[in-house]
Amino acid sequence: MELIIIGGGIIGRSASWHLQQRGHQVTLIDPDLHLETPANPLNGSRAALGLLMAQVFHRASGRAWRLRQRSLELWGPWVEQLRAQGHPLELRRGLLLLASDPIELERQQALVQQRQALGLPLEWWDAARIKALQPELPPALGGLWSAADGQIDPLPLLQALGSDARRLGARLCAQAVINLQRNADGSWRVELANGEGLTTGTVVICAGASTAPLLHTLGLTLPLAAVLGQAVELQPASATPAWSGGPQRPAAVVWQGINLVPRPDGRLWLGATCEPGSTADPQALEALASLNGQAPAWLRQAQRLRQWQGVRLQPQGRAAPWLERLAPGLLLASGHYRNGLLLAPATAEWIAAQVEQPQSAP
Repeated sequence: MELIIIGGGIIGRSASWHLQQRGHQVTLIDPDLHLETPANPLNGSRAALGLLMAQVFHRASGRAWRLRQRSLELWGPWVEQLRAQGHPLELRRGLLLLASDPIELERQQALVQQRQALGLPLEWWDAARIKALQPELPPALGGLWSAADGQIDPLPLLQALGSDARRLGARLCAQAVINLQRNADGSWRVELANGEGLTTGTVVICAGASTAPLLHTLGLTLPLAAVLGQAVELQPASATPAWSGGPQRPAAVVWQGINLVPRPDGRLWLGATCEPGSTADPQALEALASLNGQAPAWLRQAQRLRQWQGVRLQPQGRAAPWLERLAPGLLLASGHYRNGLLLAPATAEWIAAQVEQPQSAP
């Protein structure tokens, strides 16, 4: 089947790559496709840190849980397939969630017990073990260790998925979509900024913050709220943020909703998604960089190398992500909020199921 995917972030590229592997002919459209780093400041993939937080998800049933577990299961084989094509990707395992107050402490300890009862490899680390890690972490009463969750670098992953989709035959079109309309015969016409018009039987919208304008051309308005994520890259003066202290080294540490991601080159990423709207607040970035005033000395003294931001969409009144057949031949895969990279494989599978079984339920 020939189809068009609008949106070249992690969801759109993952879906394009997966569908090409399944024998479909995909045209992927996004004005940033020719750039190694997304230029659009509203592109949610700009702010992604690549965390895979599946087994630490607070629920243990329902669609959100199933999507997370399926994606975590798929990421290993996906990375291996892309590596086999020469793309230097790495899935770093190990996630440490710190408990900074008694309420979080109780919640995390209960979660460990629940997950262990399911046979999942979660552990509880006490305050002494956390304090022994070097360099020093922000104050914590303990922490939840998840060996299966982890992190994948988002920009190399975006490049790999786009490149391999093209190798498999996908057409990558670096244009903006200015209009979307349904033809009398039930097909869809996609009009591009360069004046070109494309016709297809199936359109998949994975356009992130650009979703609303596209839907408006069809007279549709969905409750998707913009939420901003900011991130900063730091170079510590002397400490290397690998948090050694035993055989298990976290690929990422999460403290009060702030993600700390050590880099192979000794640098550190800090990031969080917590600001409503699409305008960055400089004070929010300063609070992020200082860990709300509780950053250890080595982190306060680190050199700030760069900062960036991106907008995610959060469904209002329903669970993320928003996966729905809006009309015959029109699919929406958006509103992943803070879990776009994690949920990309399961989302791609959902899209493939809709394309291959048009009458199947979302």
